[in-house]
Amino acid sequence: MARRARTAQDRGQATVELALLLPFFALLLMAVIQVGLVVHTRVMVTHSAREGARAAAVGATDNEVRQAVAVAGDLPVHRLRVEVIRANGAATVSVFYVDPTDVPLVGAMLSDVELAARATMRLE
Repeated sequence: MARRARTAQDRGQATVELALLLPFFALLLMAVIQVGLVVHTRVMVTHSAREGARAAAVGATDNEVRQAVAVAGDLPVHRLRVEVIRANGAATVSVFYVDPTDVPLVGAMLSDVELAARATMRLE
């Protein structure tokens, strides 16, 4: 196989290709980070709902359940909504949280995400 001789025209090709693709890869990386943050918050909302249901099942008041939910997930209270229902021998806690999408560039293109979780436990 014959090797082609490098010309002056070929020397800057890799630099130009990198300059064209680097913004795309940076945006893709930021999108992956944003998705990771939303998934993490989703896990925290689910954990908070379980902790709230546990507190409600052992006889906590609705305000104590709300406090348990906020503390368990370390979620800002102003973005959090908690519903407590006690019926048929079970306590059901629904947690709704609005997660801001605030990663640079990507967050501006997306709206805030509303996450919800529900947990039910038997009353003790």
